[in-house]
Amino acid sequence: MKVSVDQEKCCAAGHCALAAPEVFDQREEDGAVVLLDPRPPLALRDGVAEASFLCPAAAITVED
Repeated sequence: MKVSVDQEKCCAAGHCALAAPEVFDQREEDGAVVLLDPRPPLALRDGVAEASFLCPAAAITVED
């Protein structure tokens, strides 16, 4: 699994960091997404998929 984020699209809602905190975080200064692990283990697939689904800005891309 490969994960990428578009920080320009990010609206800092924080759903990603709540759904998959091992993979996503937020910058303190503006709340924008920070990708912690671009190739997370498959065991985290459900959380990453949820983060992508919940992202109101569609800033998260997940490839298998």
